[in-house]
Amino acid sequence: MVLETWGMELIKGIGRAFLNPILYWWILLIVLAGWKRIREERNLFGIKIFDVFSEWKKTGLISVIYGLFISLVMLGVGVVFSWETLIVLNLVIILLSVTLRFTLLSPSYTIGVTYLLLLFAPFLLENQYLIPDDMFQNVNFQGLAILLGLFLFAEAFLTKRVNRHETYPGLQIGDRGEWIGVHHIRKLGMIPFFALMPAGSITSIAPFWPYFTIGEDAYSIILVPFLLGFDHVSRGRQPDEAAKKMGNAIFLLAIFVLIITAGSIYVAWLSLIAIVAAILGKEFINGFHHVKEKEHLPYFRNHVKGLGVLAVIPGSPAERIGICPGEIITKVNGNVIADESGFYQSLQTGGAFFKLDVMDDNGEIRFLQSALYEGEHHELGIIFVKEPYRFQLQKTVH
Repeated sequence: MVLETWGMELIKGIGRAFLNPILYWWILLIVLAGWKRIREERNLFGIKIFDVFSEWKKTGLISVIYGLFISLVMLGVGVVFSWETLIVLNLVIILLSVTLRFTLLSPSYTIGVTYLLLLFAPFLLENQYLIPDDMFQNVNFQGLAILLGLFLFAEAFLTKRVNRHETYPGLQIGDRGEWIGVHHIRKLGMIPFFALMPAGSITSIAPFWPYFTIGEDAYSIILVPFLLGFDHVSRGRQPDEAAKKMGNAIFLLAIFVLIITAGSIYVAWLSLIAIVAAILGKEFINGFHHVKEKEHLPYFRNHVKGLGVLAVIPGSPAERIGICPGEIITKVNGNVIADESGFYQSLQTGGAFFKLDVMDDNGEIRFLQSALYEGEHHELGIIFVKEPYRFQLQKTVH
């Protein structure tokens, strides 16, 4: 009978997820952000580099697996959230992402702001009559702190696994007034997890369960879609190197937050300390990353040794033969190259075949050769650092 009750509640909980506006906002957000990025790629480079769903790709399986892990923790410990808490969380996520900036979709900000709003809601609602004063009295603050710590681990893992072919190129004016390349370390994932809600057919299965409750005797299950995103700019290092360092820092922050949250079992107000630590810690990590990037010379810039590769178009000949962003092309078909026009002129001398001398990250030269097949990108699909395409068009018009 217990298993049947849980099974029915799980089915109902999955159905409730389709009533959550966050699910549909996530789909719209991916499309809008992808469209905005493609428009910027065309303005900067004159071509679309990544497709509209790239920010979401390679997050699906990880999101499902990690969502199951969080669900086991939340249901196993017995963390109960009220409808009001989930509604405020959804509103915060939508408001922080309406600008299409994934930077604000860190759990430090989405869950952290939700916690603070719910904490001060009773004081904010005192002198108004539209919303009942007691609407936000049943809030599981310790549960929110636990959730924040768990999702920080998810952010750390997703950040660490970004590789150099999954980051998005851009252009900036450097300190000396020249154009330099940058890369955006950016992802947007939706991690669904199960949590308990007041009122339902599930009753306590042990004297201590549910541990983090809000005073009800029976519960139901809901599948909650949670949006998690990030966007960090790398200009002084390889983007995958910067991503790993940021991921490690976020991982340590997650451990610190969960340790403080564990203390809230005995001292309830420590959950507030955990939330503040998560927000300030994320701000420190972002600031430290920015300072470190400024300390280095621009990684993606024009070189005296050859042409630096800013990006490689997916599915292009350059990707097929293994050229990576950050490498330097020193020769094309035996000719030393110094600029982009020299690159294309030398490329045409080989007809349907081409040979490249490429300097890798360790300064070692490797030799690549291949044929250009029918329908493939005639410029190999390599993006170099140069003046934005829209400026080139303006010069052509005038």
